[in-house]
Amino acid sequence: MSQNRGSLLPVYVLADESGSMTEHLGELNQGLRSLHNTLLGEPMAAAKVRFSVLGFSDDVVIRVELADLRLENRLPELITRGSTSYEAAFTALLNRLPHDINRLKSEGYKVHRPAVFFLSDGQPNLDEDWKTPHRQLTDRAVTPAAPNVVACGIGQADPTMMLEVATEEEFALVSVPGADLGKAISSFFMALTKSMVESGRSLANGNAELIVTKPEGFHMAIDEV
Repeated sequence: MSQNRGSLLPVYVLADESGSMTEHLGELNQGLRSLHNTLLGEPMAAAKVRFSVLGFSDDVVIRVELADLRLENRLPELITRGSTSYEAAFTALLNRLPHDINRLKSEGYKVHRPAVFFLSDGQPNLDEDWKTPHRQLTDRAVTPAAPNVVACGIGQADPTMMLEVATEEEFALVSVPGADLGKAISSFFMALTKSMVESGRSLANGNAELIVTKPEGFHMAIDEV
């Protein structure tokens, strides 16, 4: 049996790369760069986190394989294209997550329940069944490593949709109506960075706690229902 190498928290970002996000590519990629730089300055916290980015539109592109950010020189950039397929996003993660978790365990790590941060500015494509792969992903009877999903909606994202995506009501967040999308994206990444650092510190201190920071300028989606 492999020696126990400590505990890890896998963190996935499902980032909307549909065409409507094109104007804000700069904020998206700056957010990733800032997150990376901050984690490099927090090596004890970064050691406890493995990070992946999946960009979704009509399909899904793995922008960052599940990685130790301390070992990455730079992160690939997001690229906008196509429409908004929630079905593709959740199907890709459903297929990928068990493999990732099993790999980490085979390397001797204790793996805590993954965290998924979902960011979208629009509605899912019509006539797609995204709820089936989402249900399979989040059902612990189907996927033992079913993740906690934090859903952040900006722009035209529907608050009720974020409530369906998130695994807890308090994990469904939307930017305030009329908010500048660039600022909302920057706020999302600042909150994600803080969540990763604080959750990593918690694990480093021997505590198994997912700490979710609400982005500035966002509120709980339940408030609008």
